[in-house]
Amino acid sequence: MSGGDESTGQAPSRRKDARRNKEALLDAAAAVFVTSGVEAPVRDIATKAGVGLGTIYRHFPTRADLIVAVYRHQVDTCAEAGPSLLASGATPHAALAQWIDLFVEFLVTKHGLAAVLQSDNARFDTLHTYFLDRLIPVCAQLLDAAADAGEIDPGVDAYELLRGVGNLCIGADSDPRYDPRRLVELLIAGLRRQL
Repeated sequence: MSGGDESTGQAPSRRKDARRNKEALLDAAAAVFVTSGVEAPVRDIATKAGVGLGTIYRHFPTRADLIVAVYRHQVDTCAEAGPSLLASGATPHAALAQWIDLFVEFLVTKHGLAAVLQSDNARFDTLHTYFLDRLIPVCAQLLDAAADAGEIDPGVDAYELLRGVGNLCIGADSDPRYDPRRLVELLIAGLRRQL
C-alpha cells in the first residue's frame, strides 16, 4: 500500500519537473530566436536549455510546433504578469506602466518570429487571436483599476492602447537608433491625470 502512495506522490512532482523543464526549454528557444532567428539550429536551443535534442523533438516534433509554443508561452507569461503586478504595485498606474514595459519587451523580441508568423502556415493563423484574447482583458483590468483609483480618465480602450503601443514598436528590430521604450513611457505617463 505504501508503494502506491509513493508513486502517487511522485507523479505530481514529475509533472511539475516536466512542466518546469518545458518552460525552461521555451525560454531558451525564445532567447535563441531573438539572437539568431527562428531558423537557428535546434542544437543551439538544446545547449542553451541544457537538454538533449531528443527532449526538444519529443515535445516539439517540428520547428513550427516549437515556434507556436514559444509564442504562446511568451503571451501567457505577459498575461499572467498583469494580476501579479496589480497586486504588488505601488499604484494601479504603476502596475500598468510595468505591464506595458513587459508588453513592449515581448513585442520587440517577438519581431524575430514575425516573418514566420505571417507565413502561409495555417498553424500560425490562430496565434493573433490568441494574443488578443489573452492580453486585451489583462490590459483592460489594469486600465480599469487605474481609472477606479482616479489615476487616469475612464474609458481608455485596451485594444486601442495595445495597438498604439504596437505601432510605436514597429521598426525597432531594423533601426538600431530607434528604441520605442521612451515613446511608450511618454504615452503611459500621458494617461495619468494631472492633479
